[in-house]
Amino acid sequence: MLALGVGAQTSGTAFVSAPAFLIPELHTQLGMPLAEAGLLAAAPTIGMVFTLIAWGALADRVGERWVISAGLALTTLAALGAVVVPGYAALGAFGLLGGAAAASTNAASGRVVVGWFPRNRRGLAMGIRQMAQPLGVTVAAMTVPTTAAAYGPAVAMILPAVLNGVLAILCAIGIENPPRSAQPSGAVAEAGQNPYRSGSFLWRIHAVSVLLVVPQFTLSTFGLVWLMADAGMDGVAAGAVVGGAQVVGALGRIGVGVWSDRLGSRVKLLRWVAVAAAATMVLAAVADIASIRAAAAVAFVAATIVSVADNGLAFTSVAEAAGPRWSGTALGAQNTGQFIAASGVGPAVGALIAAVGYPLAFCLVAIAPLAAVRLVPAQDVHAD
Repeated sequence: MLALGVGAQTSGTAFVSAPAFLIPELHTQLGMPLAEAGLLAAAPTIGMVFTLIAWGALADRVGERWVISAGLALTTLAALGAVVVPGYAALGAFGLLGGAAAASTNAASGRVVVGWFPRNRRGLAMGIRQMAQPLGVTVAAMTVPTTAAAYGPAVAMILPAVLNGVLAILCAIGIENPPRSAQPSGAVAEAGQNPYRSGSFLWRIHAVSVLLVVPQFTLSTFGLVWLMADAGMDGVAAGAVVGGAQVVGALGRIGVGVWSDRLGSRVKLLRWVAVAAAATMVLAAVADIASIRAAAAVAFVAATIVSVADNGLAFTSVAEAAGPRWSGTALGAQNTGQFIAASGVGPAVGALIAAVGYPLAFCLVAIAPLAAVRLVPAQDVHAD
């Protein structure tokens, strides 16, 4: 179940990420304005925002198996549409539709992992599942630009189509919906009660995750240019640092998950991660001011690792608190808030950097995780 969940999320992410890796071909070779290319790249993410909660609610009602397999099948059709229908407008439209379909894996694959693993192993399992996002981005990064350069942007969507089609079949055959108790129990969800009405736990975790998106996407959006412009690295060295940080960050998600299993608490570790996120952003600012290239690289890697460490913790905590009858909806809401917040980080932090420079901007970004510390609930809540 874990392997299928990771595979489903990876294939969906590969489709969603693919248009972003078409930008070099579209802008440099075909002359598309950068603003239009950026909008094309954002189309799948925009589609996801509109359907995440709906897919999650559907998974709550009919189960994970058909939600994941149907979503991947629809993503396959969208990718094929982008291949066979000419024109950039069609590419953007099918990207939007495919993103809306690919959102099915975000909530439902998380439900599979939470449903099939006991509480003392969920942190590890969800940490592995959270590696699917960087894996999907890596698949797209390694295949889409070269294919687009050789055969054109539309042909580059063939691999995402094949990948999603294969996983749709495998998930339809192999996924078994986790067993559900006949009667929900626990402090949050009794008799199917809406967990959003019975306490503030889920609202607070959603808010914490939105705040922790700020340093994460600040680093992923501006880290490369910061290392080159302010830290004085050349493009090859800066790219190596960014790539290495992503790999270590992905492995760090597993480590944090195991740590939360052994600690017996998600929220306690989530609070520590929020403190560390603020500290590492300040460390990056100090490294910039000191103009020490090695220190900037270390600070960037440390900040990147910490900034992605909360994802699995929060995701698992939301699923456990919502319970089996509400976890799909809650996980959809969790992702929706993060995607909306992430879409605003680029322009907002970009304007901030232009106005005050990188060091002060990093210090101001650190305010977001500091605010998150106070919002982290005092204790974990389990509804399953």
